[in-house]
This record gives sequence, structure tokens and C-alpha cells, in this order.
Amino acid sequence: MRNKGQQYILSFSSDTIGDSRVKFRGFGVGKKSNDSARLIFTTTLGVVFGFFIGVSLPAVSLTKIRFPSSIITSLDVAFTELRRPNPPPSNRSLEDEGSGGVPKINVPTNPRGAETLPPGIIVPQSDLYLRRLWGEPSADLKTTPKYLVSFTVGINQKKNIDAAVKKFSENFTILLFHYDGRTSEWEEFEWSKRAIHVSVKRQAKWWYAKRFLHPDIVAAYEYIFIWDEDLGVEHFDGEKYIQLVKKYGLEISQPGLEPNNGLTWEMTKRRGDREVHKDTEEKPGWCSDPHLPPCAAFVEIMAPVFSREAWRCAWHLIQNDLVHGWGLDFALRRCVEPAHEKIGVVDSQWIVHQVIPSLGSQGDPEDGKAPWEGVRTRCKNEWAEFQARLLGADQAYLSQRGRG
Repeated sequence: MRNKGQQYILSFSSDTIGDSRVKFRGFGVGKKSNDSARLIFTTTLGVVFGFFIGVSLPAVSLTKIRFPSSIITSLDVAFTELRRPNPPPSNRSLEDEGSGGVPKINVPTNPRGAETLPPGIIVPQSDLYLRRLWGEPSADLKTTPKYLVSFTVGINQKKNIDAAVKKFSENFTILLFHYDGRTSEWEEFEWSKRAIHVSVKRQAKWWYAKRFLHPDIVAAYEYIFIWDEDLGVEHFDGEKYIQLVKKYGLEISQPGLEPNNGLTWEMTKRRGDREVHKDTEEKPGWCSDPHLPPCAAFVEIMAPVFSREAWRCAWHLIQNDLVHGWGLDFALRRCVEPAHEKIGVVDSQWIVHQVIPSLGSQGDPEDGKAPWEGVRTRCKNEWAEFQARLLGADQAYLSQRGRG
């Protein structure tokens, strides 16, 4: 659209053609002077004349023009540098050098598989801290829990676990392994929204521990609790327990057990006259050495607590296929030294073993036996198998050392 006596001319601004932007500029045009007409006529004549001269000349192929190789190389470099931004040297990484300029990295001291990475970018360990999907990473965590508590649970023990979790402060990350696959029912508890839930049906505690509690995953925690679901905690406090573990230098420990319920070993029986004990007297003939299990260097597998360093060793003891962990408690002494000093029972923070065979209901009936019978049989068989494997490993090692 234009007004009478005025026209709009499309012009290209020299400072914007490079980035493909077009400007429209409108201006009024009145009666042209003779000088302007003469200038337009002269310009048009020059363009036409140049066109006819161009078509009359023979075509020249640029591909037939040979330049010295040094000039071509210089031109290639110049055009490459024009196309690619050149960051300041302080901000350059190996990716900025192009495929031909990347030096080979080989750092043998890096973790296995990461030898080709610069050491400064490697994060060899992880954690179970929950992160937000927004904001700055540095502001994600209001607190960083120092300890980890894991329970292997089914929905039938929901109230029991609720009572247990409340015995642990915000210094503890709560991790639930759900062997029955039911996780949504736990949302009624406020703490459950901050807990970590892992759901794999019909598995046992040590199966979960082997697969989800790798030492490099839980390295952020000073102590790791690996507990059953059927524990009464009326006389237990998590923070006080940690204080006593540190006070007595216990690397592997458990709370004392109420003597009237679920007691198998004298070592784990609570003593009312002390804070901690590290040895006991058992039935005649049960202990070949007062410093060896079950008279010392011994806790049960129902409620063990490991230091970060002790767990790194204990994790390697767990067999992938022996999921109940029977026999593991007798071998834990190999993970600390001296074991009879660094393994003990905390008496003043004690629990009750309620002896609820909940995993028995997760089995299948076989050969006319109830599900729980099959589970119990496998527990005993695993104990014998673990002892056989450990003995075989000891003998193989001693044989290699020439000690037969």
C-alpha cells in the first residue's frame, strides 16, 4: 500500500546482509532533478554494457587454475578458523582441538575402564541422596545424611517399620527393599516420601544388598545398617547407638537382643551392666578360641551395622546365589583386624527379635512341603555351601603360598 506522491523502496542495509536480515525503509520521492535522471541513465547503460562484454568472453574454469599448495593450505586454515569460534585458551578443551589434534590420554591410576579420561572429570563413587529436577545442584540438599538404614520389608510389617524408622534422625537415609512389590501403600507415612524404595519381588535381604549396596554406591555414609523387618525398637535410638559405636571403635556391630525372645547365641544377648561387650562364654566345645566366633568377633545377620570400610570387605563376601546369608556372620571377622576388638554388641541400645518368618510366605510349595519349609531348608543348605566355599578358598590360597 502506498500514499499518493510517495513510494516505498526495498533496500538492503550493508550491515545486516551477513546475518540474513532485511530492512524496509520508506522515503518520499518528489519531482526528480535532471542530475538525478542523468545519473540513473548512466548507471543503467554501464550495467548493460558490462553484461554484453561478459557473455562475449570465453568461460574460465576455476578448477583448471592451479595455486601453490601452501596458498591452498593457508586458505583452508583461514576459512576453517572463520567458520569455527575460537574460544580463549583458558576455556579450551580437547574437543575444541578437532579429531586430529586430540592427544591420547592414558592414566593407569584411573579407575578400571576410565583410563582414557582426564582424572579431573572422574567421579568414582555415588550416593543415594535425592536430587531435584530444577534449580542449582548446589542447593539441592538441605542436609547430607551421614548414615544409611536399609530394611527388607513386606506390607504386613508396615506398622513395625514405621515405628523403627522413627528411631532414626534426619542424619539417616532410609532405604526400603520391598520383597512383595507393594510400595504405594507406604505413602501414608510422611517419612516414606523421603525414603528410597526398591521393589523386586520375592528376594531376600542379602540379594538386595549385593546388588544395590555396592561399596562405591554407599561410600557417602559412615555406617550402613542392614536390618530385618521384625525388630522391636522401643529401647533403641539411632543417634545414641552411633555415639557408642564410635566410642568403642566398633567396625561391625549390632544392638543387644532381649534375652527372652529370639535368642540363638550367647554373644548377642543384651547385658544390663554395661554399654558394650565384645566376647562371651558359650556352651562347652563351641569355641576353639576365645577370640573366635561364636565367643567373640561375632554378630548375627538379622541387624548388623557396618562401618564404611568394613562394608567394603563384607560386600565381597556375599555370594550372588546364596541369598539368605546364613554362615556369613561367622566369616565377617575376616574384614577387620583385630576382629575381637572391632566387632561387638551394643548393650545399652537394645532391640527385640520378634521372630516373624515373613519370607516363608514368599516360597512355593514343593514335594508336599509348605512354602516356609522349603525356604528354611534352603537357608540351612546355603550355610553348608558357604562354609564349603570358604574352606575351599582358604585351601587354594594356602596351597598357592606353599603351605598346603
